[in-house]
Amino acid sequence: MATATANPPSYEAYSAAIQGRALPLAYIDMDLLDANAEALCQRAGPYPLRLATKSLRCVYILRYLLKRYPGFKGLMAYSAAEAALLAESGFNDILIAYPTMESRDIKACLPSIQTGKRILFMVDHPDQLKLLQKHAESGMTTISVCIDLDLSTHFPLLHFGVFRSPIRHPKDVQPLINTLRQCHLLQLEGLMGYEGQIAGLPDHLPRSRIYNLFVRFLKKISVKECFARRVATVEYLRKAGYRLSLVNGGGTGSVSVTRHDPSVTEITVGSGLYSPTLFDHFKDFKYAPAAGFALPIVRQARSHVYACSGGGYIASGPIHVDKQPQIFLPRGLTLFKMLGAGEVQTSFRSPEERKLGEPIFFRHAKAGELMERFQEVHLLRGGKVEQVVKTYRGEGWCFF
Repeated sequence: MATATANPPSYEAYSAAIQGRALPLAYIDMDLLDANAEALCQRAGPYPLRLATKSLRCVYILRYLLKRYPGFKGLMAYSAAEAALLAESGFNDILIAYPTMESRDIKACLPSIQTGKRILFMVDHPDQLKLLQKHAESGMTTISVCIDLDLSTHFPLLHFGVFRSPIRHPKDVQPLINTLRQCHLLQLEGLMGYEGQIAGLPDHLPRSRIYNLFVRFLKKISVKECFARRVATVEYLRKAGYRLSLVNGGGTGSVSVTRHDPSVTEITVGSGLYSPTLFDHFKDFKYAPAAGFALPIVRQARSHVYACSGGGYIASGPIHVDKQPQIFLPRGLTLFKMLGAGEVQTSFRSPEERKLGEPIFFRHAKAGELMERFQEVHLLRGGKVEQVVKTYRGEGWCFF
């Protein structure tokens, strides 16, 4: 198992670091972030890692990682409007992970493209290409595009993966090729195939041996099947006359697997840097819990029953207990199953007596979504607050 090595945090150290600061607050332990970054770069080997901005949502952290670690190159944005603002903020080489049909957002990217910034738009339908061509003509510039290849695997009675693109097989790109040949200002530069069922599905859950074995079995078959389709699609495009400069794949949970696909030129990562709770249970790796938030105890309802302000930062996806925050520090505290993390109050049980005003540290289920709840994030290093920086929300950025 690949493990990020760093000193484990303690409740006393974290409490001392944020003493006197207003709560709730979000934090990133920079020592643990560094350990995760080093572990990811090591797992990727010679492949460059593209940073998934939706998993980080903090301009400072994006700059920090790109500057400090040569293994990180380029960004994967989740919105065209986001890509425009990132380019205006000095970033380059931005792959937009999802298609857009918003003319306003496409127009916002054009000034940066015209000055030489590299921004690639994701496509999986001819109508997206036609809209981009229209704006390329109005802006008198060339727009680069990347095809989204769906790498989910269909088993009998089971769809294993996410529903992304209608492009599943090499021949499915032909309608896009036909349209591209009519769009003289569009340039096909890349192909992206995200193996979400490999990268994002835990396979080492506690007390779930049969389930874990089943998921690993499906992953093993899926890797062989979906990687072959990515290789074949790249070859199909090559024969059609397209030399791709970028073939993107992977995610935090598949880095060491994706690197064995000969068609891939880069791997995307993001969540592994903060390592939220949804990434706690993978067989092949263990990253350090680098990000979280602190809530203050504001009331005691019963003996050993307390409540914090706020806390209902529920993650997106199917509604389930694993999408709610979990208490991180101090150890031994438990949420009430019938209550969970509440909008304005989160109740918990403590085996020991606690004091009003004390901080309780939580971890979020999904990485970057936590930053949508806070305007700033406290960066901890060596047991102290190194500095406080803005999140996307603090920058005034909100895209969906």
